[in-house]
Amino acid sequence: MNFLAHLHLAALSESSLLGNLIADFVRGSPKGLFSPDIVEGIRLHRRIDSLTDSHPLVTEACTLFRSEYRRVAPITLDIIWDHFLSLHWDKLEKNYSLPEFVHLARSQIEPHLSFTPEKFQELNKYLWSENLLIRYADMSCIANVLKGMAHRRPKLSALAGSYQDIEMHYLDFEALFWKFYPHMMALATNKRLLGQDISPEPCTFSK
Repeated sequence: MNFLAHLHLAALSESSLLGNLIADFVRGSPKGLFSPDIVEGIRLHRRIDSLTDSHPLVTEACTLFRSEYRRVAPITLDIIWDHFLSLHWDKLEKNYSLPEFVHLARSQIEPHLSFTPEKFQELNKYLWSENLLIRYADMSCIANVLKGMAHRRPKLSALAGSYQDIEMHYLDFEALFWKFYPHMMALATNKRLLGQDISPEPCTFSK
């Protein structure tokens, strides 16, 4: 669900934006289904997910949720990371404003939608028209996104309540974001996200 972060890290890695955004809608091996650059983008997205899920700072962030919401914490965290990235974009990215970057991503993805899964096309119908990636900076948007997901998928109903934990520990989540995300940016910029020598070392980056 962290669409903005995946697109941003893909851009820093000089990877396919379409491949990185479509990855959650592709099951199994993508080889032979898409062009090599899109396949590489899908694999990069999966590598980022794997690295994120096992990172000590993300594990620490999960412990901030109450026990009844910990099961859905990884999903909520994906969205809150996008919130902080959208909110602090100008401090992290100097080459594009956020609206410019969103326009760039849209221009690279929309022309190819007819060859993508139907559910991915449905996502794109509101992702761009609703300016969702920009509106993520507004916490009321985050609350609505979580409530909407909880409503559409009853098994994830806890997502709605997890928003309260974000409010209670907002500054803690923000501090963890500033330790974690710049580290991911550095790996992406140095083309190391698909390497085998990545280990979740403690991060020393700051605002």
